Amino acid sequence: MNRLVERSLQMRVKPVRLGFLGVGWIGRNRMEAILRTQMAKAVAIADPSEDMLKEALRLAPDAEIVGDLDALLSLDLDGVVIATPSALHAGQSIRALQAGIAVFCQKPLGRSGAEAAAVVAAARSADRLLSVDLSYRYTQGMQRIRDLIRTGEVGTVFAADLVFHNAYGPDKSWFYDKSLSGGGCVIDLGVHLIDIALWCLDFPEVVDTTSTLMKGGEPISAAGDVEDFAVATLTLATGAVIRLACSWRLQAGCDAVIGADFFGTSGGASFRNVGGSFYDFAAYRFRGTSTEEIVRPPDDWGGRAAADWAARLASGQAYDPSCECLVEVAEIIDDIYRHG
Repeated sequence: MNRLVERSLQMRVKPVRLGFLGVGWIGRNRMEAILRTQMAKAVAIADPSEDMLKEALRLAPDAEIVGDLDALLSLDLDGVVIATPSALHAGQSIRALQAGIAVFCQKPLGRSGAEAAAVVAAARSADRLLSVDLSYRYTQGMQRIRDLIRTGEVGTVFAADLVFHNAYGPDKSWFYDKSLSGGGCVIDLGVHLIDIALWCLDFPEVVDTTSTLMKGGEPISAAGDVEDFAVATLTLATGAVIRLACSWRLQAGCDAVIGADFFGTSGGASFRNVGGSFYDFAAYRFRGTSTEEIVRPPDDWGGRAAADWAARLASGQAYDPSCECLVEVAEIIDDIYRHG
């Protein structure tokens, strides 16, 4: 269990009152993880789908069903969990924050750096806790790898290779409309790669970005197209290089290929999905030609980011300046699209 969750349980804090906006599969999964902490109460739920509402009520039978965000904001809430289409994230988050309500939002926080910056500014102005569901940070594997890097056990990291290839594509039409999604596989999957790379390295400055974006095996040609394959290289102020690759519907021979390799002057570390799984991960430490497994599945990591936000909210945390890194990640995505 996360240390913040444990600490809040020990404090026996009063459960925070939450609203849930969007309760599709991922919204319900995050609701379940939050409610499991016993530090939050689902006061109200909003979703246009009757079927989704019925499923959500199985988790929170006492929650009130309301029509929309306006109805949620009219209630006495401490926080709102947003799991709606990407085009709505920034606007909905800003409205909640301006109403004095903390926000946990699905990624991406915005379709651009400007949208993400506006949300962070609203959180800062309102002095409210803002967090985004960058869930891979909370896997045991990435936690261990970050510790190895931060303590200097692999020396100075000079290179990192990260991949997220999904053999399937999104099943919602809005993902393929750039005005609604903000982009294709980079903003959908690559956002996780950029975040975990920079998070592990303590968010160093990125001084140069190059990229190639493709759709259907051809370079992107039309301004409104969204990419289904992308590669990018980020050069850091330290001279270190981060290489990223991500895709939808790649002929990868399995459901998914997900990994993050970090190479330092004294060793290396690797995070990899097991057997093509979207959920099972192992982590390894490298010393020369030897490999040591340091984490193996199972690891119930999916809802930890949401549970961590709820724990911090329940303990009274207000604005957290670390959310400003969300803007940096969004601006790097902007650069990848600009150069691709």
